Amino acid sequence: MKVFCGRANPTTGSVEWLEEDEHYDYHQEIARSSYADMLHDKDRNIKYYQGIRAAVSRVKDRGQKALVLDIGTGTGLLSMMAVTAGADYCYAIEVFKPMADAAVKIVEKNGFSDKIKIINKHSTEVTMGPDGDMPCRANILITELFDTELIGEGALPSYEHAHRHLVQENCEAVPHRATVYAQLVESRRMWSWNKLFPIPVHTSCGEQVIVPPLELERCPGAPSVYDIQLNQVSSADFTVLSDVLPMFSVDFSKQVSSSAACHSRQFEPVASGRAQVVLSWWDIEMDPEGKIKCSMAPFWAHSDPEELQWRDHWMQCVYFLPQEEPVVQGSSIYLVAHHDDYCVWYSLQRTSPEKDRRVYPARPVCDCQAHLLWNRPRFGEINDQDRTDQYIQALRTVFTVESSAASYRLMKKISLLLGEPFFTTSLLPWHNLYFWYVRTAVDQHLGPGAVVMPQTASLHAVVVEFRDLWRIRSPCGDCEGFDVHIMDDMIKHALDFRESKEAEPHPLWEYPCRCLSEPQQILTFDFRQPVPPHLIHAEGSIELRRPGRSHGAVLWMEYHLTPDNTVNTGLLKSVEDKVVLCTGTVAGTPTASRQCTSSPWRTPERRWAALRLSVTLWISTPTLETSPWISHSQTPWTMGSDPHLLRNKVA
Repeated sequence: MKVFCGRANPTTGSVEWLEEDEHYDYHQEIARSSYADMLHDKDRNIKYYQGIRAAVSRVKDRGQKALVLDIGTGTGLLSMMAVTAGADYCYAIEVFKPMADAAVKIVEKNGFSDKIKIINKHSTEVTMGPDGDMPCRANILITELFDTELIGEGALPSYEHAHRHLVQENCEAVPHRATVYAQLVESRRMWSWNKLFPIPVHTSCGEQVIVPPLELERCPGAPSVYDIQLNQVSSADFTVLSDVLPMFSVDFSKQVSSSAACHSRQFEPVASGRAQVVLSWWDIEMDPEGKIKCSMAPFWAHSDPEELQWRDHWMQCVYFLPQEEPVVQGSSIYLVAHHDDYCVWYSLQRTSPEKDRRVYPARPVCDCQAHLLWNRPRFGEINDQDRTDQYIQALRTVFTVESSAASYRLMKKISLLLGEPFFTTSLLPWHNLYFWYVRTAVDQHLGPGAVVMPQTASLHAVVVEFRDLWRIRSPCGDCEGFDVHIMDDMIKHALDFRESKEAEPHPLWEYPCRCLSEPQQILTFDFRQPVPPHLIHAEGSIELRRPGRSHGAVLWMEYHLTPDNTVNTGLLKSVEDKVVLCTGTVAGTPTASRQCTSSPWRTPERRWAALRLSVTLWISTPTLETSPWISHSQTPWTMGSDPHLLRNKVA
């Protein structure tokens, strides 16, 4: 059965109706899931296994049968660990049907079908009793319901319901406890992702300052977390104002509440400054004694930074205070963590929150609209003074084009068409080619010799070896002794369906990589002319200058304001050897995270001896597809003589 789905083309601004498989949304969710990344997380797997063994042992020592409830089982890995550890029976709940079906096959392939029951329901819909999904309550609760913010995937309501209806009182829980930590910092870099700064402009009349609107300045912003790889943020980019503060803990072995709450910690700032940002992370203790701990702490707060586990499914959090506030070293103050059932946000209080009724129980709401329309990198992009200076320099050149007052008075049409370009629908580099369509639409209104700025754009590519990002797409095979090839096959099928044809936007300053080729300009787009009616086509090859594990290609756009003025909208700080220069950006900030990668290739472990990678890119016009293809021969991204090495179609 086929269905028609409307999808906005961000490049053209038009809505296109596409014929899709009825399960296309499943394919998309599976292809972009974090299943592989989680299973590659060795630290997570080992700690869960240790915690499960200990929990089963404690139940057995009490002379009881070990009955396990596994909520959000995914592949069934944790349930198989429990049975291997001696559990008598496991009820494994998975609401996502394709994953539940895969879990049934994985459990069967590993020989555990007689001891593990996969229940394809939400945990709140599970029935209890002789004719129900579970005949009796479990005495061991195993879950992995956490996101970077800990509670963002609905962990609290799920635990609350489980304790009321599905598990015994004072059951064993793995993990046993979670603790959320916070650290107050001052950071102009990170604050630039949340507020607009005044923009100084040098003019013939002296320096002028463009001031943001007052309502934007007063706006408390959006309460949503900004999750990033905090380990990639330089320590020079922020000033620590507090020690690491444990804000609140959740004991998963007891009744959990999803009601809104706030938790305060009194502290004395370790330095004076302007409190702007709260950095936050959590750890989970797998046992009541806290001996088995899995921590998300960044390197400067980690107990063993040398053994730091890279992971993309759990990162660290950046929260922005509603307004920046001055703090004085040694002067006591309160940091307050608020949360409801899904979100966390922070505030500062000068007096005890129990005495100060100004503590707001509700989440702050953006009333300036900017935080609803722009993402964090967009704020950073606007605040990038180097980028602004590039535009100012180009505009100075443009406004000297016509010096004759008589000629100026004769002009009846537009003489300058100016754009950044940026559009709220743009995720990938070529989505901003919508500017070209806008320019084409107003072509009849442009006067002779009208200046279009930017004048041209160019698409660039470089083949890279990622330090870590490849893990999110790499097959797992065997995980902790359990065969999960079925999940690998499911993800591969989903990727082959359509996702492998599409690029993925990534802020590359968070994901270090190493160049295997020189950067190469692939296509050029001339905005001085309307969109051409014919196919725009480029074909060539990229020569690899060194062997390595080729995990993907990085693509980015550069916009040329004038022939000698370029704004690079693909920040590539993480690419080593400095083969890619960042023009018009501030290195180290996600000022314009418009660079992207091909879906990281799924065969990263082998070292290639091949020296050439053939590339073909198509961007069709006037419809201008949202994703160019990169390919070689009959199979996209084929390297060397083996046509099966890298088979994904990528953008």
